[in-house]
Amino acid sequence: MRYDLVIFDNDGVLVDSEPISNRLLAAYLTELGHPTSYEDSIRDYMGSAMHRIHDLILERTGRRLPADFDEVFHTRVFAAFERELQPVAGVTGVLEKLAADGVPYCVASSGSHARIRVGHRTTGLDRWFPEDRIFSSEDVGRGKPAPDLFLYAAERMGVAPERCVVVEDSPLGVQAAVAAGMDVYGFTAMTPAARLAGARQLFSTPGELADLLM
Repeated sequence: MRYDLVIFDNDGVLVDSEPISNRLLAAYLTELGHPTSYEDSIRDYMGSAMHRIHDLILERTGRRLPADFDEVFHTRVFAAFERELQPVAGVTGVLEKLAADGVPYCVASSGSHARIRVGHRTTGLDRWFPEDRIFSSEDVGRGKPAPDLFLYAAERMGVAPERCVVVEDSPLGVQAAVAAGMDVYGFTAMTPAARLAGARQLFSTPGELADLLM
């Protein structure tokens, strides 16, 4: 294998959470007087840390989101995860192959540690990701598209950035990986290939990813 570490994004790559969370985000922002469609949410916020949502709303409207916005949103998302969330179809096969071959891997997500844990517990992916393989934008000062999170994950895993490959499905994540000096494979299941233009390789199914990695 050409890499010493595989860094997975979480939402949309490991767990099929983007349709759920963006549906709820669009509804909540609209409820608060910021009309947002599902498509708007995918385009503007997919892959974002929570602070970027606050920043964009303030920049566009001059109004701040409520102080309890994150808490309310996560409560709604976690409840929906418990009812609906599934792993991305085929991703466990990729994890099984990496583990069998002894290839180090981890997750680096814009989501909070709580969100990652809820998603992994609900889908059964927690067996693949012990605590020391989970990294969140909460761990660094800036979320994606800044490179900080990916660089932090590589440092903690003891691998040089140029020996890492990132698996991402959002333009922000691709930008962050490129800025970190890492190769990135872009997942096109929900994102048009043109929006992942910085990726070294593109794939549309986890089976294709397994072939790229192995």
